[in-house]
Amino acid sequence: MTERALWVAKTGLDAQQTRMAVIANNLANVNTTGFKKDRAMFDDLMYQNIRQVGGQNTQNTQSPTGTAVGTGVRTVSTEKVFSQGNVQQTGNTMDVAINGRGFLQINMPNGDISYTRDGSLTLDSTGQLVTSSGLTVSPAITIPPGALSVTIGTDGTVSAQMPGTPTPTTLGQIELADFINPTGLQAVGDNLFKATGSSGAPIIGVAGQAEFGTLTQGSLETSNVNVVEELVNMIEAQRAYEMNSKAISTADQMLSFVTQNL
Repeated sequence: MTERALWVAKTGLDAQQTRMAVIANNLANVNTTGFKKDRAMFDDLMYQNIRQVGGQNTQNTQSPTGTAVGTGVRTVSTEKVFSQGNVQQTGNTMDVAINGRGFLQINMPNGDISYTRDGSLTLDSTGQLVTSSGLTVSPAITIPPGALSVTIGTDGTVSAQMPGTPTPTTLGQIELADFINPTGLQAVGDNLFKATGSSGAPIIGVAGQAEFGTLTQGSLETSNVNVVEELVNMIEAQRAYEMNSKAISTADQMLSFVTQNL
């Protein structure tokens, strides 16, 4: 039983190490635009049934309780929390923040589509709307040279005021994508997500319609990491790690006592 306690406590140490890594990553990205915090999820491991609950004690009586010893804990998943981050004004014309559900669609170099909440957009050498990493927005939108001003409406309509033209010229529309299960998206870095079988196929639509959020020009969505909450989680993880470490130390002392008396 003492040896079993060592292995059970070991699984607890592993779980808390994973939780600390998740917390550290959240804190490291507290200023990352559009970042969504992670949380670690745990499951208890299988139980060793020494005496079955409800077993027959005699011909006429059943055991009201049983004897089952757990074998520890495991990290079952780390999932994103897609709560809304604060919207911060930047004054940059090309910046857009999504208020509500939805993701911007991004063209990858291999032809795939990725998704992001990071609306820090800019223009490349050809006037195309691109991310800060140089990836083009889908559908592609090109700002003509000489445009006096660019307007991005709450529904994603992009228009530009051209010299000598009294009315703005519509250049295209930024469409949003949504998913039945956003937590099923795969984070791949660079503020990008990829669709998976768990997320479901993307639902494409116009900002402000149906379940889609609206766009705010000249603003960005900040990280949804709450520093105080993460610090409290860190203290909890540290204390849990210490208790599991203490369990290993106690089990070791018990084994030492046994061997000294052999």
